[in-house]
Amino acid sequence: MIIPLSGATDGLLDRLREIREAGNVPLVGDARWSPAQWEAVRGAAASAQPAEDIAWATLTSGSSGSPRIVLRSASSWADSFEAVAGYLEAGSDDAVLLPAPPAASLTLFSLAHALAGGPRPLFEARETSDSVSVHCTPQSLRAVLDASAATRLRAALVGGSHLDPALRERAESAGIRVTAYYGAAELSFVAVDEGDGLRPFPGVEVSIRDGELWVRSPFVASGYAGAPGPLRRNGAWATVGDRAELVDGRLRLLGRTDGAILSASATIVPEEVEAVLRSLPGVRDAIVFGLPRASVGALVAAFVELDEHGHPTANFREAAAALLTPAHRPRRWFAGELPRTASGKPARAEATRRALAGEVARLVF
Repeated sequence: MIIPLSGATDGLLDRLREIREAGNVPLVGDARWSPAQWEAVRGAAASAQPAEDIAWATLTSGSSGSPRIVLRSASSWADSFEAVAGYLEAGSDDAVLLPAPPAASLTLFSLAHALAGGPRPLFEARETSDSVSVHCTPQSLRAVLDASAATRLRAALVGGSHLDPALRERAESAGIRVTAYYGAAELSFVAVDEGDGLRPFPGVEVSIRDGELWVRSPFVASGYAGAPGPLRRNGAWATVGDRAELVDGRLRLLGRTDGAILSASATIVPEEVEAVLRSLPGVRDAIVFGLPRASVGALVAAFVELDEHGHPTANFREAAAALLTPAHRPRRWFAGELPRTASGKPARAEATRRALAGEVARLVF
């Protein structure tokens, strides 16, 4: 049975232990959900019939409509605990800071690790004055650094979305060993970057087939309850549809196969444009998406989040134009705080909705 429970952190580890010892499957929710969201999740959980080996359930970020619940066995997470402990430089006597909500799969992973003898979870930096590690998203890492809590951090394991090289450098300058990783709720850990590019996570094999990334891994989820998702299998191999390439033994991600923007006769991968925009002075983060336009299919649009020094001008657009081919240059620009999922990932669909609804400032150069 899948048991939904509140994401309140007080006593959460004990509640997870009790559910698991009773042979049930915990599904941690988010206190910020609306009553309708809770009702939908509880309905999907109640109708699910997980196999006997299922130990954990998570909700994938960015899902809409019917809830998409990812189901996984205990071993699909436990088999990676040893490697993760190495990246965190943390054992059973240490602590790991978890800034993302417990509903996020990366935080629930760390809670499962704690139940198996891993580092003790901390939900706020002020809970201890001891040296700790952190498992978080890039946004959470920036917040920890901004709050001057980094003086106690020795290692950071960062996933969920792109890690800006400038943010990595800032953390490393503070004496923090940074390991970024690529993964997915369905695949768990796929590749890690310790500063020299993404290499397969220990125990994972990768293969590029027609531009699509496939993995052979003991960490892949068992499947879904509720709405179906992108996980596909071919024998021992699995994919969620991410596009990628291998360059000199390093994995380069190119976005989801269904996330490309078709503009006139060109196919634009949003992640490629976003990487360029993040390199511009004053840009903290960016989301690129397509605005429907009957004559060309879609216009490339950019939603940028500026840092404290950011001030877009005509030179701002010209700087992007100097780095991008004409087809890849954003034709519409928006600025504001990026919408994000509960785990801190940029929410592309919500950014598109806000732009179409006129809820964010359009930049006119």
